[in-house]
This record gives sequence, C-alpha cells and structure tokens, in this order.
Amino acid sequence: MTGLETRGHLLTEQNNPNSANLDQLTSLELVDLFNREDAQTLTAIANAREDLAYAIDATTAALKQGGRLIYIGAGTSGRLGVLDASECPPTFCTPPELVQGIIAGGAPALLRSSEALEDSAEDGALAIAQARVITSDVVVGISAGGTTPYVHGALDEARCRGAATIFITCVPADQVNIPVSIDIRLLVGPEVLAGSTRLKAGTVTKMALNILSTSVMVKLGKVYGNRMIDVAVSNEKLRDRALRILQDLTELNPVEAADLLERSGQRVKLALLMHWCDLDAAAGEQRLAACQGQLRRALQSS
Repeated sequence: MTGLETRGHLLTEQNNPNSANLDQLTSLELVDLFNREDAQTLTAIANAREDLAYAIDATTAALKQGGRLIYIGAGTSGRLGVLDASECPPTFCTPPELVQGIIAGGAPALLRSSEALEDSAEDGALAIAQARVITSDVVVGISAGGTTPYVHGALDEARCRGAATIFITCVPADQVNIPVSIDIRLLVGPEVLAGSTRLKAGTVTKMALNILSTSVMVKLGKVYGNRMIDVAVSNEKLRDRALRILQDLTELNPVEAADLLERSGQRVKLALLMHWCDLDAAAGEQRLAACQGQLRRALQSS
C-alpha cells in the first residue's frame, strides 16, 4: 500500500479516540494522557524484541567484517538516525564513518522542515550510491508511516548492492510491505495528536535505535560491565567520567588514575589493561589488538 490516497488508512495517521477532547483538557490532564499513551512504547519494543535482537547480531557481524551502520530517513525519522549516529563517536570512540546518519535534504534538514524532500525514491537511491554502500554494510531505513519514497528508494538500492537492510516503521506489514533482511514493526497505535509521528512513533523509534547501537557497541567490546571504557576523552566532562571509571574499577586515587590515563594516551580500556596486567602502553595495545579490542578476552589471555 503506497501513495497519498492510501496514507489516511495507515495506523500512524488514524484518529485516537483517547484524545478526542484534546483541546479541552487541563494541563495536568494533558500530561496524564501523554503518559498513558507513551506507555505503549514499552509494549511495542517488547513485541519487536526478537527482530531487534536479529538486527543487533546482523549489525555486529557486519561491523566486525569492516562494514558500516548507515541510518537513512526523512523528517523526524531522519533526524533520529542522525542523532543516534552522532552520539557514537563521543560515547564509544568510534570513527565518524562507522555509524552514519543520512537525512533527506542533508544538514540543513536537521534545523528546518524538509518533509517535501521525502517524496523522491530516486534521491534515496542516490544517497546510498553516494555513500558507496557495499555488501559488508548495514542500511537501516527509518519511516514512521512506512510509505516514505526516499526510504524505499534507499533500501532498494542498498539491497541491489548486497547490503543487509533493516526497516524500522510503526505500521503493520499488511499496511506497508517491503522486502528487507530484517523488518522491525513498532506498533504504538494512533498518536495523541492525529498524524504527529514525532510523538509516540518518534519516542519508540529513539528507543529502538538506542537499543540497536548500544547493544552493537557492547558486543564490539566497547563496554566493560556497564562502563563505557572506550569513551572519547574530548572535554572536561568526559575526562572526569574517564577518571571516575578508572577510580571505581581500580581503587586508584585521583592522582594515580590521572597518571594512568595519561600513560595510556587517554584510553580508558588500555589503561585498565595496563593496570590489571602490569603492562606498558605498547604491550597493552598489542594484546588488545590480538583480542579484537575485547578487554575481557585480553584479561583472560594474560
């Protein structure tokens, strides 16, 4: 089902009977209504848990083979993909090209509405071609209502290039069907404000992207316990976080932790390995490389 004439039937475009008197509610009643409706996002994530797990495994495997994770979307969906991608370098010290976000209209669309640009499947295909997508990459098309031609074009081109494809949408497959490797349906129902998919649909999409990218980074060895041991020490806040991680895990005092961080070249993972295995930076780097960056494996190999 595609085309403007059918979009009114989509789950994301339907009227929500729970908010029929939206314009008559008090401020407290509005908050309570939004809170009740947003609870559906948790159920939607739970119902999509297996597909999300497949996406995590497929993406992890691809990135281990040198591939990239590429989000693509238009409007709110595109912005959410760009946001998730932009958070990976500071949180996990990944190169910017490893996780990328593409939005219809490019950078200006992050600040200004660009919804008119979502109607070209050719532009979506061109964006994938310009990104030089290959078989080792994973392309995640994000479209709350599922019909965005820009996203469909992008996924078609990615599939033709042999890349793994993932579709994230908030409508059931019987309303919009698309051939992809992994199909993630986040069914939160009609919005409080009819058709405004920046609400529940946007929230549940952000949740799904959080789960996907963070879980992949966990599996890539960017985390020890629940600590971000590959955090990029790029400002005072992140330096303070790095020092707190070192102090908490090693029981070093602040001066000792700062010295260890300095000797490791500001790399928390390496600093921990140096401390626990009594290694210098060069030996620690060599052991981590032999263990594909996995700290636990490096510790067990000592």
